[in-house]
Amino acid sequence: MTSAGSPGRRAALFATAGAVLSAFVLGAGTAPAHAGARVTDAATVVPVQTTGPADKRFNLVVLGDGYTAEEMPEFRADVDKHLNVLWSTEPFASYRSYVNVWAVELPSAESGVDCDPGLDAPRRDTPLGMGFWGGCNANSVQRLLTVDSGAATALADLVPGTASANRQIVALANSDTYGGAGGTYATASGGNALSALITPHEIGHSLGKLQDEYDYYARGVPGGTYTGGEPASAHHTLLTEDQMRRQRAKWWRWLGEESESGGVIGRHEGGMYSTKGVWRPSRHSMMKTLGYPFDQVEREIMVQKISAKVNLVSGHTPNTAAIGDDRTVWVDTLHPIGGELDVVWRLDGERLRAAGDARTVDLRRLGLRPGTHTLTATVTDPTPFVRDPAIRSSSALTRTVTWTVDTSVTTPPDGVTPAFTGHTDTGVPVAADAVVHADTTHPADRRVTVRWAIDGRPVANPGNDRDLDLGALRLRPGTHELTARIPGTKASLTWTVDASPATATYEVSKPLRTVHRPGRPVEYVYDGPFTMKLTARDDHEGHVVSEFRVDGDGWQTYYGWPTDADAPYRFTPGGTVIDDLVYGKLGTPRVVPWDDATPDYGTHTVEYRTVDSAGNVSAAKSFLVTLLPPRQQVS
Repeated sequence: MTSAGSPGRRAALFATAGAVLSAFVLGAGTAPAHAGARVTDAATVVPVQTTGPADKRFNLVVLGDGYTAEEMPEFRADVDKHLNVLWSTEPFASYRSYVNVWAVELPSAESGVDCDPGLDAPRRDTPLGMGFWGGCNANSVQRLLTVDSGAATALADLVPGTASANRQIVALANSDTYGGAGGTYATASGGNALSALITPHEIGHSLGKLQDEYDYYARGVPGGTYTGGEPASAHHTLLTEDQMRRQRAKWWRWLGEESESGGVIGRHEGGMYSTKGVWRPSRHSMMKTLGYPFDQVEREIMVQKISAKVNLVSGHTPNTAAIGDDRTVWVDTLHPIGGELDVVWRLDGERLRAAGDARTVDLRRLGLRPGTHTLTATVTDPTPFVRDPAIRSSSALTRTVTWTVDTSVTTPPDGVTPAFTGHTDTGVPVAADAVVHADTTHPADRRVTVRWAIDGRPVANPGNDRDLDLGALRLRPGTHELTARIPGTKASLTWTVDASPATATYEVSKPLRTVHRPGRPVEYVYDGPFTMKLTARDDHEGHVVSEFRVDGDGWQTYYGWPTDADAPYRFTPGGTVIDDLVYGKLGTPRVVPWDDATPDYGTHTVEYRTVDSAGNVSAAKSFLVTLLPPRQQVS
């Protein structure tokens, strides 16, 4: 790491994602290209995560700018942090296996990016021409971090099989100054405390077409009253809850449920840059406040959009001509980490219940009457993240393959031998609740089975033997060895299962007193502001995401403090205003200065947990904080 005074790692200045950031790459101009050799000449494409062929996956292409050759380890560490924050967020946590990640490494001649942090800062010789102030535009804003779109596209084009339709470009600048932009291209400073939270927000825009839920457009200025008609946005409305239910419109299926991002899903005023006259589903969510998750309404949309980038059916027995009944028929599927896909087989419209959820059916066992028959395999994603039948039945979450079976057709020998063809990455640990998969070849004359074992002990896995849900095994903490083998062959696979989540410890500022009561968490008493620092540790490599929440509200990603990633988070009775946004109000959250600033005195519960690089989520731990009102404060 370079020092804080180096061009690439200056002391952080703060600004937060706002409407201006999201608007940039949706339609504004880009920074001018830097002169010199072709930007692609010295670039190296590094596969960070490969889950399948690029042309059959959603591809995340991460570029770096302002990192010298000596600072490439810094770029890799920034990529790791940004990705693990993304993987800690649903639905990316469950559908991580649908995404390939590529890093394009291209050393810069100089460290840092243009106009960082001010317009008077020197320009840097970098291949992507990234710069703050909208590319050093005095009429722009400091936090608007732009990239040369032509250079970015040229670098992304180096990844074979990717194109604008199946990829998202994220450009990271070598800087600790907060900034970014989103839409067609997403940009973020690589090392700022909050910058890793921009990536999922901007993918929400570019992939999910989600709208900002901010109730302002210009910082510090309330957005006024919305005057348009019913918004096309799926997570904004003018309807009341009763109207949503009667009309079966917008998020009526989720009304009344505890929101994943805090509070209850209902009707919360403000959004689309208006303070009044339009309503959103949750008190706060990722599209309103960085650090919170997508709520259920947004998550359902994101599941649909991620799934639409791939095909649930990754392969199947050829169906362009009739097949005989003297063979097996197979279908390969994708493999979400968060749950198995379902397969339903039907012959002439009748469900083959004996086939269960298997990926292969042996037609020889069915005793078909002479003639032709229709065989179908319907693959569906039963995820509880989706409730809308229209989304569930769409091609994103449901696919059907059809074959004509002609009993007069004879299947010639194909010479295929049993072997593994694709599987969950064996090079990195898998989480204790992940779904691990192992696909095989498909000889026409036999059904290949997969047998699983944990620490040498066979485990039952009826139905679909290509997927094993580790969560159902309730593994004890520690490290385990998972194996998959094909009986009768030497083919085998081995994974390390990380069943021990990362741990987190907290440190709070000195209280007035500390109270220990049997059966209750430790309690700290304060008469004013206090700080909390979370530190995570893990016995495996990879960035660990720490999270916290107050009084059962939504989990927030812990990032230190907006102006200093190494500083602890600061709680105050009314919150701290930084760049016209509010942070750290104890009790009821406050995001903008015009939110209710009434202090929440009394006792509050602070919970904390971790999400490690394998995806393990630790059990929440907690402590109590009592904030004394002025009349009870002691000298």
